Amino acid sequence: MKEASAMSLLPADLADALLVGRVWRGGAIDGPCVVAVRAGEVYDITAHAATVADLLEREDAVAIARTAPGEHLGNAERLIADALAGNHTPARLLAPCDLQAIKACGVTFAVSLLERVIEEQAGGDAARAERLRGELLATIGADLSSIKPGSPEAEKLKQEFISRGAWSQYMEVGIGPYAEVFSKSQPMSAVGFGADVGLHPDSQWNNPEPEIVLAVNSRGSVMGATLGNDVNLRDIEGRSALLLGKAKDNNGSCAIGPFIRLFDERFTLDTVRNAEVRLTIEGADDDFVLAGASMMRQISRDPLDLVAQTCGRHHQYPDGFMLFLGTMFSPIKDRDSAGSGFTHHLGDRVTITTPALGGLVNHVQRSDRIAPWTFGVRALYGNLARRNLPTPQTETNR
Repeated sequence: MKEASAMSLLPADLADALLVGRVWRGGAIDGPCVVAVRAGEVYDITAHAATVADLLEREDAVAIARTAPGEHLGNAERLIADALAGNHTPARLLAPCDLQAIKACGVTFAVSLLERVIEEQAGGDAARAERLRGELLATIGADLSSIKPGSPEAEKLKQEFISRGAWSQYMEVGIGPYAEVFSKSQPMSAVGFGADVGLHPDSQWNNPEPEIVLAVNSRGSVMGATLGNDVNLRDIEGRSALLLGKAKDNNGSCAIGPFIRLFDERFTLDTVRNAEVRLTIEGADDDFVLAGASMMRQISRDPLDLVAQTCGRHHQYPDGFMLFLGTMFSPIKDRDSAGSGFTHHLGDRVTITTPALGGLVNHVQRSDRIAPWTFGVRALYGNLARRNLPTPQTETNR
């Protein structure tokens, strides 16, 4: 595998990109710090915002990230290079979110809807997927791409599918009025750039899902965006939608990073709406290479609609949330044998990129063999208190 350059994994317009994130600093600090990246240079601004969730709550979040004084930690290119090399000193990149809930939307593209239906009808059996794919493409594939979810046309199509005996719970969330929104992982559990992602040891049919992830505060305001890998266990989820939690929330099953890019005059929600998210999978043991892309302009539901379906009068997130927007990418290229489709091998390198956000790189291992998740919210609060930094609750009560 040829290593990507560190600079190629940062925003193409790095000099103009306003980025925030988290690093683990060693020594006397020995804990997570909030950083801002300005013109490619990294500054520790923890004294102004103890957590990223706190920063995103501030009306002046952009101004703080842009101008607040802080210790200079070097440049972002060095941080990325160190993460690629496994060098964790003097600072190690973490997922750029902390206290936020980690939510995800599924079946937001017509192509991904088709693959979810295939998983369901195959009962998690990858060997049956190829035949079912051909049958479903012939009968329903062309109907789905032009349908607006929740529209009268979608309801009419639903009734046609029911009459054919082809209706599915995945079609309900794909073209029905309500989006699929689920809890992907717990606050503080996401891994960051360069970390191993984990597959449940029982899974034999799985894949990465390259997605844009919105950073949303408690008021429902979208403050910025980053990249994410929603590790997907097709065989487990395909057996039953009730196994979604087992399929989606495992040690290392969620990667986010490298930084959150804040919205400003140069980077807006329209940038997200028009983004092309590219993915490359490179095998460590078989020289396998698979490349694909997800075009956000083909999403079935606008990102703001997905945010509104996630939070509002019906559901609040006092610490904000990170929202995976879904993907149209679902790898079907045969890997191990004809007709078997794609599944991960241990050691795979997964690279997700888009020019405005840079790139997210992770390596695939088993969830029971990678580093366990041990640093949660209580540990964070204890670490902040030891460093004489106000916890979010202390700040709220002022």
